[in-house]
Order: sequence, then structure tokens, then C-alpha cells
Amino acid sequence: MRTGVKRKKHGSESVHPLHGVELRALRELRRARPESRWLFVSERDGKPMTTSNVRKIITRLGIAAKIGFPVHPHQLRHATGYALANKGVDTRSLAAYLGHRSLESTGIYTDTAPSRFKDFFRD
Repeated sequence: MRTGVKRKKHGSESVHPLHGVELRALRELRRARPESRWLFVSERDGKPMTTSNVRKIITRLGIAAKIGFPVHPHQLRHATGYALANKGVDTRSLAAYLGHRSLESTGIYTDTAPSRFKDFFRD
């Protein structure tokens, strides 16, 4: 059985794998609220977390971190794209992971990656 998170957006279908650290954190969350059928719930009323709740939390975290510009959840996706491109993940794999149907959508991440020409030539 694959353990992962199914993509919710309109891109190509994929499952993002979860690893030990994430799985342990999710199990801990589940143990903290065994009565709830929802994993992510509002602290105020115990109802399922909404996208609005998530946006507000991310916005508050951006303010608390003194980032200096408005922060929104989609920036986490962009950060993932840049981080993977900077690690040298090839464009096609990155596009598949992010669910991009077009490589043009992935270009913004790989164009700035300092490692993109690494290993083109060896001495």
C-alpha cells in the first residue's frame, strides 16, 4: 500500500509520498483526537479545518515571522518547486510532482536553479 497525499487541484493525477517524520506527526495528531473523524480541525469548535482557516494561519505566521510581505498557502507550493529545482531534480520529474501539464509551468523553478547546468561536462 502506498502512503501519500492525493493531489486535489486540476493538474495531472499523482500521489505525494509521505515519509517517516510526516507519518509519525500525523499519527500523533490522530492520537490527540481519537473521537474526531477529521485529522485537521479548528481549535475553536473542533470542526474540520477549512481553506479559509489555513489561509488565516499562514497569514498570521508570515506576520509573526516578520517576512515583510503578505504570505499565502500557495507560496508553500512555490517554495517546494524552488527547493526541488535547487536540489537538481530534473524538470520532467518536477513537473510530474507538481502536477503541471506543461513544462512551461515548471520553467519558473528551474530557470533560477543554480544547479541546472551541474554535471553537463566533467573534467
